[in-house]
Parts: sequence; C-alpha cells; structure tokens
Amino acid sequence: MSHRVLIIGSGPAAHTAAIYAARAELSPVLFEGFMAGGIAAGGQLTTTTDVENFPGFPEGIMGPELTDRFRAQSERFGTTIHTETINEIDFSSRPFCFKADSQEGSADSVIIATGATAKRLDIPGANDGELWQKGISACAVCDGALPAFRDQPLAVIGGGDSAVEEASFLTKYGSTVYIVHRRDELRASKIMQQRALENPKIEMLWSHTVTQAKGADFLEAIRVKDLKTDQERDIPVAGLFFAIGHTPNTAFLNGQIDTDDQGYIVTKPDSTQTNIPGVFAAGDVQDKKWRQAITAAGTGCMADLEAEHFLADNQ
Repeated sequence: MSHRVLIIGSGPAAHTAAIYAARAELSPVLFEGFMAGGIAAGGQLTTTTDVENFPGFPEGIMGPELTDRFRAQSERFGTTIHTETINEIDFSSRPFCFKADSQEGSADSVIIATGATAKRLDIPGANDGELWQKGISACAVCDGALPAFRDQPLAVIGGGDSAVEEASFLTKYGSTVYIVHRRDELRASKIMQQRALENPKIEMLWSHTVTQAKGADFLEAIRVKDLKTDQERDIPVAGLFFAIGHTPNTAFLNGQIDTDDQGYIVTKPDSTQTNIPGVFAAGDVQDKKWRQAITAAGTGCMADLEAEHFLADNQ
C-alpha cells in the first residue's frame, strides 16, 4: 500500500506526529514495532514508573499508562497502527519503499521517531523483573525527584558528562550521591569534573564497579568491588542510576540517513529535516542532549508540520 505519511516509532514523538497528521487528514500509518530495540511499544516511558514532569497530570501518571493514552489519541483521530517492526526502507527514490515483518508498502514522506535505548550493565539483581524501576533507573532527570529517593543515599554509574550531570542533579534530592567509575579519573569535561569534585554531596568511588544490586521489594544496597584490591563491600543506597550512554535505534536505516559518530540522526538547524528531502526525524533518535518526553513530543509536532509543508510543495 502507498501512504502519504509513514511514522516509525511508538513514543511521544511518534504519536504527536501521528495526531497532527491525522487531524490534517493525511491518514498516517504508524509502525510501533514489536519489541524493537528490546523495548515494548511506547519506548523508554514503558520502562519508568511515575511520570511527574509531563504537563497535564498534576498528580503524576505511570509511564505505561501515559503511552497508552498517546496511542489511544492517535487512533481516535484515524491513525492506522501496526504492531510490527520495519526492517528495511529504501530512501533512494520517492515514494520510499519499506518492508515490515509481514507487509510491504511505500510512503511519500517518512517521520523517523525510533528513539534511543539506554545502555545498562548486566548486574545481578538489576535486571527486568528484579529491581529494575524499583530503585534502579537509567534517567535521573526522569526519576530522581521521586519521594523514594529524597534524603537517601544514591549512586550513579559512569564517568562522562552524563554521569556527572545526573549526579549533580541528584544532589538536589539525595543525602549523598556516589559516582562509581571503573577508572581513576573522569572522562567528563574539565568544568564538569570540577563541579563534581567540589560538590560536598558527591563522593567518588574511583576504580570501582558495581557487582550486585540488593534488596527485597526495593533497592537497599549495592555491592561494589575495588578493581585495584579486589575487595568488595556493601554500600546502602536507595537508588542506582545508569549513566553510561544510549544507543540510537538507527541500525535499520543502513547508513542512508546522515548520523553523527554516535549514530544519532543529524537534522538541519531549527528543523527535523534529514539529508533526504521528505524524511524527518523526531525525538530521542536525533536528540542526545535533552531526552525528555515533552521535548520529544515537541519535535514530533515539528516533524509533522514540516512533512505537511513538504507534501503540499511536492504533489
């Protein structure tokens, strides 16, 4: 089948684009993927619990419920949603031809909103079904202000700018914030290092790694190992945050869209336009700085409005 607007993704960027496109009577089709990137449809929000910083929900809302509402709103206005993954797409000519799990088709414009998957370490006790989202998270800005973490010791794993930024953010809420880093110096920029080392609430665990997360119903402690002495000890913490980077979900594009050295899609300044006319990128797949649901939704809006203008000019 041929479509006017094809949207690839399932988070706030994808569904905001779909809502705008559907209300513009473009009959968008959205492929939300089936466990694409190892995450259920809905993206990173499905891996979090309380969302308290998305406007319109003064009492907060659970991440999976919020994504369900996105989906329902898209469907209400006429978006066709397929729960399967697009594995190939050819951008060499318009319309752009694609192959999904069980069907093929083409589209006059494409909005890529496949997001980025947070990297995690394979630590005993920290996997899905154990303590993940029960004190363990990959987004301090998303979860750090939750009541369970206030005035409690917290830990961040990482040594780059993201780790230092998240640790600094967490000092607003936690009593002490440990930065657990495998090396004996940070990889963060000099100014970020200085901020961390001068912050009285941040304690560095140099040349350490986390070997286990402990707790019954919620995280209670982490076991850390000194890589120089091989000695291990338990540190009581209520929260553990991975800050070791993200992997943008762009592998299926096979290098047809310009990306940076980390794989994030490069868009034109003040635009969601990629290097290929008619192809737009929104959300965390092109935003490695903010990575928030509300900013993703904003770029989803931009992507559809730009797609509408493109279609109007290229009948």
